[in-house]
Amino acid sequence: MYEHFLLKLGEIVLKGQNRWQFENKLKQNVNRRMRPFGDFRVNIIQSTVFVEPQSEDCDLDGAWEACHYIFGVVALCRCRACNKDLDAIFAAVQEYLDDDLLSAQSFKVESKRADKRFPLNSIQISQEIGGRIAEAYPHLKVDVHHPGYTVNVEIRDQYAYVHGPAEPGAGGLPTGVGGRAMVLLSGGIDSPVAAHMMAKRGVEIECVHFFSYPYTSELAKDKVIELARLITKYCGRMTLNIVGFTEIQEAIRDNCPEEYFTLIMRRFMMEISERIARDHGCGCIVTGENLGQVASQTMEAMAVTSAAVNLPVFTPLIGMDKEEIVTRARQIGTMETSILPYEDCCTVFTPRHPRTKPTLEQVLRAEHKLDRQALIARALENTELMKVRYHG
Repeated sequence: MYEHFLLKLGEIVLKGQNRWQFENKLKQNVNRRMRPFGDFRVNIIQSTVFVEPQSEDCDLDGAWEACHYIFGVVALCRCRACNKDLDAIFAAVQEYLDDDLLSAQSFKVESKRADKRFPLNSIQISQEIGGRIAEAYPHLKVDVHHPGYTVNVEIRDQYAYVHGPAEPGAGGLPTGVGGRAMVLLSGGIDSPVAAHMMAKRGVEIECVHFFSYPYTSELAKDKVIELARLITKYCGRMTLNIVGFTEIQEAIRDNCPEEYFTLIMRRFMMEISERIARDHGCGCIVTGENLGQVASQTMEAMAVTSAAVNLPVFTPLIGMDKEEIVTRARQIGTMETSILPYEDCCTVFTPRHPRTKPTLEQVLRAEHKLDRQALIARALENTELMKVRYHG
C-alpha cells in the first residue's frame, strides 16, 4: 500500500456553521499544490486532510515538501496505511518505522481511535502495540513521559495509519478565504514578509512593483520577480504588476521641493496600486511599513500617504522591530534574495533632509504643479502583468 500524508487542520476546527467553506477551500488548495507531483486523491474527514497517491510514479518527496507550505495545515505526518487489525498494524510499524526504532533509546505509543467500531480503545491499542515493540526491539525502554521516539497509531474509517512524530505545518487559514489584497512589493526585506503574513490569514495575494529604468536595472526587476516566486511557495499562484515609474519620479524631481520627494512618490504608488487593486477585485492595500523605521514611516508621514487612497491600508509589520522582520524573512526563505545588492526605485532621488512630520496640506501644496491624473494614466498604460508560480 502506498505512503499517505495526513494533514491536520489548525484553527479551521474552531469555525462554526461556515466551517465547510474553509475546508472546501483548503481541499482545493491541496489539490492544486499536489498537481505538479502526480495523481493524488484528497479528502477531508474528521479534521484531517488525507492525501493519497494514486499511482507509483507520484513524486512523494516533492509533494511532501509542498505540503509544509500550505496555509490551514497546523501539522502533518507521512504515514503507512494498513488494515485495521493488530497484526497488520504491528507489521506496518516494523516495516515503516524500523530504522527509527533501531536508532532510538526509548519509546512510547500514542493511539487515536477515530473509528469507534474498533474493538479496542486508544489505551488498549497503545498497550498491545507497545508490548509487541518492546519484545521485537529489546534495546528500547518504555518512557511515556520523555520518550526518544513516539510511535503513532490512528484508527480511521477506512484504514489504520502508522507514523512517527508529526512535523509542523504552515498554520494560518487557507489561501482565498480572506479576500484579495494588493501588496506593494519592493526589493527589500519587509514587503515579502508583509505579503506572507497576510497570506497566512487566508488572503489571496496580488503584488505591484514600481520599476524606474534606467535608474533601476533589469537585475533589480528580476530580483523582485524571484521574491514574488518565493512567496507563491506559500500562497500559490500570483499576479505581479510591474509599473513603469520613471516619468513620475522625474516629474517629482523637477517640480517638487526636495524634502517632500519620498512622500509624494509614495502617494503616487498608493493611488496607482488602488487603481489596479479595484480593477482586479482586491479589497485592501498592504505595505511593508514599520513605524519609525525610516523618515517616510512616521505616524504623520504614513497618514499623508494613506490619504491618497480610499481602500483600507494594512501594515502587518507596523509594530515589529527589524530583527523580528529579519528572523521572519529567514524563516520563509526570502532573506537571501532581499539582500542582493540591486537598487530599488525608493532609493532614487532620496532627499537629503526628508520631512518627517508633514501635514496633508503641506504635501498637497508641494505637489500642486504635477498633473497627477495624466502621470498616473500613463503609468498604468506602461504596466507589465506577469503570472508567477513556484512550480513551472
